[in-house]
Amino acid sequence: MNTMISTVKAVQEIIAARASSDGDGVKLLRVFGGTGDPARFDPFLMMDEFGSYDASDYIGGFPPHPHRGFETITYMLEGHMEHQDHMGNVGDLRNGDVQWMTAGAGIIHSEMPKQTEGRMRGFQVWLNLPSHSKMQPPAYRDIASASIPVADLSGIRAKLIAGSADLDGQPLDGLVSRPDTDPVYLDLVLSDNTRTHTLKVPAGHTALVYVYEGAAALGDAGTQVKRGQVARLDRDGDTITITPQNADTRLVVLAGKPLQEPIVQYGPFVMNTRQEIEQALNDYQRGELAKAF
Repeated sequence: MNTMISTVKAVQEIIAARASSDGDGVKLLRVFGGTGDPARFDPFLMMDEFGSYDASDYIGGFPPHPHRGFETITYMLEGHMEHQDHMGNVGDLRNGDVQWMTAGAGIIHSEMPKQTEGRMRGFQVWLNLPSHSKMQPPAYRDIASASIPVADLSGIRAKLIAGSADLDGQPLDGLVSRPDTDPVYLDLVLSDNTRTHTLKVPAGHTALVYVYEGAAALGDAGTQVKRGQVARLDRDGDTITITPQNADTRLVVLAGKPLQEPIVQYGPFVMNTRQEIEQALNDYQRGELAKAF
């Protein structure tokens, strides 16, 4: 009889989100990505948090721009933004909604605010595609907040955007599943700072915990992670332990299966070789990147 022994993932690195801007001057926090060795986040490429009460920080939005070779996941906590792309898709993102876009061989899209006052806040994650899927036809999915599963457990509320995991002994299934990278995307609200929660994900997978409100202690060492910091965990082990340090701690957990392929990025294009990047630039300049499929 084989007995499976759970091992807790240790924190390997803590990264402070840094102020940045993108699109037409939209102010945001670059949570991770863009510097250092991208393989340590594999299969994730980047995460941004955008959020402001000041319309001048976001009103410029993200005018039409191209992508190739990966997926983007936009999760709107608060606000109203509209997606349009060359395939004719129009997405109306409001509080709690998710936009899941597979750029594949090429997509040209815009993400523009539909509000001129009030708070806009949310996240965008870039998720890599394996080499055999980078040139697949582009796809888009608009996901209403009401359709995303939510689990209310003792001291914790989990919004299950993607993947499967086990939270405090309760199996959870998110709304979206993806091949190859098997991503997990959870939004957790923790209300009891006397309780430690356990989240099980497959051993060998990358795991990232971003605290966007409050603070949390992670792992057997109780490593402190504060608001605006992301913890990258060891791929060894299958259990994430989280102890909130405040009565209203909120965090995003990302986990996924590393692709272990070369990552070559140039702006909005992420491929496996420099030659493929040059081809993407050439296709875009010739107006052939966003072909009709």
